[in-house]
Amino acid sequence: MNDELLVDRRGPILILRLNRPESRNALTPAMIHRIGAAVRDAEADPEVRAMLITGSGDRAFCAGMDLRAFADGASFATDNPDYAAYHRLSSGMLTVPVIAAANGSAIGGGLELLLGCDVIIAADTATFGLPEVKRGLFPGGSGTAIAQRIPMGIALELTLTGDPITATRAYELGLVNAVTRAAETLDTALVFAERIAANAPLGLAACKELVRMSVAAPARVHERLTHWQNMVFPSDDAKEGSRAFVEKRAPVWRGR
Repeated sequence: MNDELLVDRRGPILILRLNRPESRNALTPAMIHRIGAAVRDAEADPEVRAMLITGSGDRAFCAGMDLRAFADGASFATDNPDYAAYHRLSSGMLTVPVIAAANGSAIGGGLELLLGCDVIIAADTATFGLPEVKRGLFPGGSGTAIAQRIPMGIALELTLTGDPITATRAYELGLVNAVTRAAETLDTALVFAERIAANAPLGLAACKELVRMSVAAPARVHERLTHWQNMVFPSDDAKEGSRAFVEKRAPVWRGR
């Protein structure tokens, strides 16, 4: 088993831990394909109701792409379904809700990975940045879509200067949902994950897609809203939610 990514399960929550602390959890092609494989497993398992991503160590969540690995000839198999699954994760397109515990800095591709997460809990020591322009590049993944989560002027500042911001500033901008002491980041993220995973799977999938789409592709929202209305409101889970409310008990969701 490749220990660059540690996969754990806590009830309905799948936990992925980037595990290259000596390299600030920088992403190699093998690691990206491994994350994609875990994502595919999560989406195929109806018992997985949420996914949590964090990093090992206390220095970094993820430092982006491992440039040394690329210099040594490592490359993506872009036609691989695992790579496609990773791309859907970083683009916020998974049906499963994704929570991040940013235990340290998220730079470049590391921040792009965070942008694919739905709820972000940050350690007070974390920093966030898109430094690609300092290296003659630009954020080639989802980084230029950061204006979907923060004001455009700040998004332009971050991408044009390449300078990082603190966790406190990220919280003030709405980029992260909460800032905690570093030792409490994972536990706080798990609480968020548990709160989310307790809700109805179809309703979660509908909320996730429609809220993101209302910002990224508002012209498509009406069509997808009709789709989700027709799927969710007549569902078994909708009936179960009403019965559980009347009977004053916790609902038992079946995702259908």
